[in-house]
Parts: sequence; structure tokens; C-alpha cells
Amino acid sequence: MKTIGLIGGMSWESTITYYQLINEGVKDALGGLHSAKILLYSVDFFEVEALMSSGEWDKAAALLGGVAARLESAGADMILICTNTLHKVAPQVQARIHVPLVHIAEAAAERLQERGVTRVGLLGTKYTMTQEFYRDKLVERGIDVLIPEGDDIDLVNRVIFEELCLGVVKEESRAEYLRVIESLQQRGAQGILLGCTELGLIVSDKDVTLPLFDTTEIHANKALMLALA
Repeated sequence: MKTIGLIGGMSWESTITYYQLINEGVKDALGGLHSAKILLYSVDFFEVEALMSSGEWDKAAALLGGVAARLESAGADMILICTNTLHKVAPQVQARIHVPLVHIAEAAAERLQERGVTRVGLLGTKYTMTQEFYRDKLVERGIDVLIPEGDDIDLVNRVIFEELCLGVVKEESRAEYLRVIESLQQRGAQGILLGCTELGLIVSDKDVTLPLFDTTEIHANKALMLALA
């Protein structure tokens, strides 16, 4: 079994899910008392979010690149950045290490292709929804990407940072998310990509008629597959 290096804490709420899913997958695959070989470095999200907000992406890249290098030195055979948005600096992080960086958007694109989805509604932070670093990974696989319109971009982003990253789930916010999803469905989305690792906290399959693709689950499953290969 290979060792998985996780860069977590962004937020720690979703990092818990990564740890649980990977260990459950190993237990299901190998049985008995088996559990996953994981190295976890949990950053202070306050520091990372401040760099994001101020547009200091080079400093964010240096911070995460340093963490990735430390995980590699400690024995990690692969690295996962346990958040969608910080994949904006994935190329810089990969340049600091010799082991593979498992890209969350590439894993998501593979899953969408497997399910025959050619037009997907993307929810995430404003960075993930509006910038090319993430959407291009989907477009390269022939997948059209729809995002919320107008003020709904800010709504989705605000709920992530002001509520979900703090472990707060409000019913009124869930209702707003379902309204946004309905709008994306009316515009032709064949599925909804939960392109933020916290979004599984607020919407689930039972809430919608469209298939949901949770990037936390997809990313963790990809790492599991590689670790057991």
C-alpha cells in the first residue's frame, strides 16, 4: 500500500471527510484491521485565506509547495491538496516535489466522462467558478461548464466561507443552493459538480433530481485507487 500525503485544514471540516473516506475504502478493499497509510499536514486556513483574498497566490504556492515537500520527505508517495480552490497553484506545488500531485479537477473530469456527462453545473468558491485554472481541466475533456449567474456567484461563495468552513449549515442557505441548482438544471446541466470540498455538508442526493458529483469523494477515491494499485 502506498502512503497518501494530505495537505488539509482548508477547511478542517472537509479534511475529516477525506480521512474517513480513504480509511473506509481501505477497510472495504482489504478487510480485517487494515487502515490507510496517511500523512496529514493541516495548515492554518486563516493564513491561507488571507493570501487568497489579497491575491497573493505566489505566497500561497510557496506555502503549500513547502508543505508538499515536507510530506514527500516524510515518505508520501503522492500528494493531495484537500481543497478545490488552491489547485490554482497546483503547477507550482508539483514543481516542488517528485511524487505525483493528484489533481482534483482532473479526477472530477474522469468521473464525469465515465458517467457520460457533457454539460455540468459547477458550484464552488468564486475563484473556482470564474477562473480558468479549474474549468479548463473540464473543458479539455469536452465538458461544457455552467456556473451560477449574477449575484448567485457571490451567494454561493459567501455561504462557503462564512458558514460551511465554520461548520455552520443553515436551512435558508440550503434552500438558496437548491434554487441555484434548479436554475442550472433549467439551463441544461446534466449534473452538478460540487467543486468545493465543503459543499457535501449542505446538499446531498436526496435534495435534488440531478446527479451530484462530490469532489471530496471523487478525490479521496482517486487517491485510494492509486494507493492500492
